[in-house]
Amino acid sequence: MTPTARRQLGDSGEGHARRFLEARGYRFVVANWRCSAGEVDLVMRDGDEVVFVEVKTRRGERAGRAEDAVSSAQAARLLSTAAWFVAERPEFDALIWRIDLIAITLAADGRVARVNHVQNAITGG
Repeated sequence: MTPTARRQLGDSGEGHARRFLEARGYRFVVANWRCSAGEVDLVMRDGDEVVFVEVKTRRGERAGRAEDAVSSAQAARLLSTAAWFVAERPEFDALIWRIDLIAITLAADGRVARVNHVQNAITGG
């Protein structure tokens, strides 16, 4: 897959994940937030919690399930990035935060075949 095709797949998945979460009452904060520690796909609010969302989108499952695509190194980067975000945004400092995973599997025709939302998918320690 070319970098452009990969980016389009990722953008499409992130858009679907945002709509999926907003339909469940989550509020959008920011997308693709970056710092020197890394990047987080979506930052959302779920009531009084800040939710950092890692979105994994796959075409089918021949190469493995989207849920299994987060390495331990990536998990560590996500934890560092989330901590950095909260440190830079005083309005979120006193709130509880978590990292969720949205795993999206597309059918051969490009339609969404499956969405799996794993709350608190990545934890420290």
